[in-house]
Order: sequence, then structure tokens, then C-alpha cells
Amino acid sequence: MSQTSIRQLAIYAAILVAIAVLGSRWLDRGKPAEPTVEARPAIEVEDARSAGVTVHVAGAVRRPGVYRLSGQARVQDAVRRAGGARNSADLTQVNLAAELEDGRQIIVPRRPTGAAEVAAVAGGAPTAPGVPLNLNTATLEQLDALDGIGPATAQQILDHREANDGFGSVEELGEVPGIGEKRMASLREQVRV
Repeated sequence: MSQTSIRQLAIYAAILVAIAVLGSRWLDRGKPAEPTVEARPAIEVEDARSAGVTVHVAGAVRRPGVYRLSGQARVQDAVRRAGGARNSADLTQVNLAAELEDGRQIIVPRRPTGAAEVAAVAGGAPTAPGVPLNLNTATLEQLDALDGIGPATAQQILDHREANDGFGSVEELGEVPGIGEKRMASLREQVRV
């Protein structure tokens, strides 16, 4: 083969390669682009965060209830949305900077009001034998120790206290499921508000 024919073959081969590359690009232009696998989780996470969260705010707030907030909201925003903390609230027991989680309950506890209540909360027991137990500050263990109250009823007392922002009177204890007239009669001397 002559040098001219080798050059011509090389030129023809280069032209064929160029036509193949251009043809391939032209054919791909009509197809829709497929998203990469990495892009999908990032979009889902972003959508979930922007969708918001639903939380239950209870305890010493002005309007306890269930609230929907943005995914970027903090506990402080949820308390504010529930009308703010009551004067009796103990906000030192709540991490106001915590991120909200969907479906969680935020409980704002009450601040103990007297020295006897502070001792009862700190020590985990009433200050002296025979001193009535405060229904608004008693722990699960303290309520469980009362005559005729077991762990399940003690938890129902705590749930009632949280749902109603505390007890206004000893008689409200009768509204708790599982506490009948006989049990209420024995508890009147053991508890106070």
C-alpha cells in the first residue's frame, strides 16, 4: 500500500469515528435524563424536613394540645405555640433548644411551690410520716406506695395530672379511672393539692 492510501484510510476511519460519536449524542438527546440514585434520598430527606412535625405539648402551658410545626422548629417554638409556659412552669427541666421529633410529647413540668414539696420531690418521699402527699408533685413511686394504688393506677393519676394541668382539688382524684368511692374515701386523708 502506498503512503497516500494509508493516509486516506486513516482520514476515513477518523471521519467514521466522528460520525459515530455525533450520532450517539444525537440519539441520546431525545431520551429523558434519569436521576442518579444519590439524588433521591437527599430529596426525600429534604421533603420530610420541610413537611413539618406534629407534637403534643402538655403540662404547665396555657393551651395544651397537639400542634403542627415546621421541621426546623425547636421545643421552644412548640411551647410558644401552646400559648407559652404558665407562671408555675419549671422551664429548667425542659431542653428548649432540642429539635422536635414527629409524634413526640413535650411535657412542661410545674415548679414546686413550698419547701415541703421541694423536699418531697428531691427526696422521693414525703417529708414526714403522716404528711399528706401532694398530688401535683408526687412521683409514680410515691403514688404507688399509697394504700390501694398500684403502678397502673399511679400512672393513670400522673396521666390525668398532665392532661388537666394538675389537680385543683383532692376530689378531682375521683375522675381518674380505677378510683371508686371506697378507694377515694381512703385516699382523702393521704393526699392533698
